[in-house]
Formats: sequence, C-alpha cells, structure tokens
Amino acid sequence: MQLSDRVTGAVIATVGVAAAWAGSRLPGVPGQDVGPSVFPMIIGGGMLLCGVLIALGVGSSLEVPEDPEETPRPWFHGLRALLPPALLLFYVLTVDRLGFLITAAAVVGVTSLALGARLRLALPLAVLAPLFVHAVFVKLLRVPLPDGLMAAPW
Repeated sequence: MQLSDRVTGAVIATVGVAAAWAGSRLPGVPGQDVGPSVFPMIIGGGMLLCGVLIALGVGSSLEVPEDPEETPRPWFHGLRALLPPALLLFYVLTVDRLGFLITAAAVVGVTSLALGARLRLALPLAVLAPLFVHAVFVKLLRVPLPDGLMAAPW
C-alpha cells in the first residue's frame, strides 16, 4: 500500500504540531533560559516544516525512479536492519569508557558508511557532528556528557 505524499506530509506535519504544542506546555527550569521545552519545540517545528514540504511535493523531481529489474543483493544485505539496535547497544556499553566524542564519532561514521556515504563525506561528518552535539548539550543545555579518553576542547 502506498500513501500519497500529501497524506504522508500532512501526518508528519500534524505530529510536528502536536510535539511543539506538548513541548510548549512543559514547565521551565528556574534560573535557566533554556528548559525542557526546547527540544520538543525544535523537533516539532522541523517536522512541521518537513511535512509541509513533503505535502507540497518539494524535491520530488529529484527522486530517482526505481528500476523495474531488481539487482541481486548479497545474503547479508537484510542484516543492515540490525545496525541501529547494534549501534545503540555499542553506545550504551562504551560511552562511559571511551567518552561521548569517540563513541558518537564511531556511531556516525558506521551509520554514514552503511547508508552509502563515501568515506570522503563520512569521515568529516563523524568528526564534526559529535562536536556540534557535544557543544549544544554542554554549553547550551548544560547537560554533562562523559569525557572518557578524550575531553572536549571547551
């Protein structure tokens, strides 16, 4: 069963509105400008924007048409579905010893390569994304993340 992009976009936009509304109702933390409502509202706004863009068909001209002939895939191709839970388990088991930056870099790098990114893109992404996330959590949200083997530069 295939759903049209308008239906899918409308559902995503509706969930985004619900997330932003629910996030806006969270109580603030005394003495802090940024509270628990920030992430749900950012995620909800992003989902709303993406849902509207999907419903309007923005970017559909960039989609590659599917080949009617399926190319044979190796037997282990289906095992890629186990990658997200395996990476989550890896993160939980190693983040305290290795630290957030190293563990997140490994997770982002492996995920990028598994999704088909070239090494030329996966390596900078594996270095920069954890640094950005760490900076947001530590500097903006004041949530400490484990240092492990390598402390953050700030």
